[in-house]
Amino acid sequence: MLAFGVMTQLLILSVSAGNGHVRAAQALAATAESLAPPCHATHVDAMAHVAGGFRKVYTDWYLQLVNRAPEVWSYLHQKADSTPHSATSQRLRRGIERVSAGALLREIHRARPDAIVCTHFLPAELLMREQAKGRIDCPVWLQVTDYDLHNMWIVPGMAGYLAATDEVAFRMRARGLPAERIHVTGIPLMPAFAQPAAPGLARDANVARLGLDPLRKVVLMASGGAGVGDLPSMVERVLALHGADFQVIAVAGRNASAHASLKALAQRFPQRLIAIGFTNEMEKLMAAADLVVTKPGGLTISECLALGKPMLLVSPIPGQEEHNAGFLMEEGAAWLAYDAIGLEYKIARLMARTGESSDKLALMAGRSRALGKPGAARAVLDCVLAKKVSA
Repeated sequence: MLAFGVMTQLLILSVSAGNGHVRAAQALAATAESLAPPCHATHVDAMAHVAGGFRKVYTDWYLQLVNRAPEVWSYLHQKADSTPHSATSQRLRRGIERVSAGALLREIHRARPDAIVCTHFLPAELLMREQAKGRIDCPVWLQVTDYDLHNMWIVPGMAGYLAATDEVAFRMRARGLPAERIHVTGIPLMPAFAQPAAPGLARDANVARLGLDPLRKVVLMASGGAGVGDLPSMVERVLALHGADFQVIAVAGRNASAHASLKALAQRFPQRLIAIGFTNEMEKLMAAADLVVTKPGGLTISECLALGKPMLLVSPIPGQEEHNAGFLMEEGAAWLAYDAIGLEYKIARLMARTGESSDKLALMAGRSRALGKPGAARAVLDCVLAKKVSA
């Protein structure tokens, strides 16, 4: 464990295109503040400091595209992965980013950080140019937040590259990044996930806290999407399965309409459904679950792995989430439901009151636990701060 003799000013840059990049940054900031002595960390969402039109295209357009036209997003994702960084289209994209991000660069210079960690490639690309122009001299690190590597993450000149797995690191080396700068740390998680064996994350205690029966299996459902349907309809379908005896925790997040529908549904299935809106205690809900039904976003599945939870994956975004799903299934930690019928069938199999069902869940849980990196945030900071101290 490192001991730091000076207060280090750490700047963490995320992009709110999806929630995973932001959550990884928040995890690093929270973990940095918990060090002894603490490291002062500032988290900045790059989208809060760019031109409004650029922000709308980069965030709103992305979310609408993956939800309404996933086949178009799939094509664009594959095209970008095979387009060299020297191509005219890539140079034009970076030029638009620079013109739109003047306020962000001013914010970075105002912060005067000793080190920077980017949880998205956009600020890393901007800072690559700043370094080349001699306008910034602190080390910049890039944290990949998925279980595969897209071409956009290949940003030359970083002080270090932080990978989720050995395969991601292998792909970094294969694409030309220097091996000595690549570190396999996992994806940063909030401190609540860092000690999966802590008493506060005991399964039975968290089930009872919710008013459910610890002797019956529990499914946590925290995702809906175009391929399977909205969350209330997903929950209703699985609760109506013939002979089903399991319990469901359904998390609607900030979707007030879905939360209201789930609360109404809970009246029809007393003692079987707990409807939850936005929560800051996702680790406790995961701890209560025997199976987690979720989209395979990089941060969500990393949280499940940290707690050793088997997963049933639904509605992966083409590209990065499909690759995340492939990794989990290849490693035996998850199944994938391609549609609503598949969701019903696979939950029925996994939740059946048989020894075979329990064996399957136990095997998946074991594989999940083996893949988990609950201490990833600390591992990242050990790399970044050690580099700063030795610089």
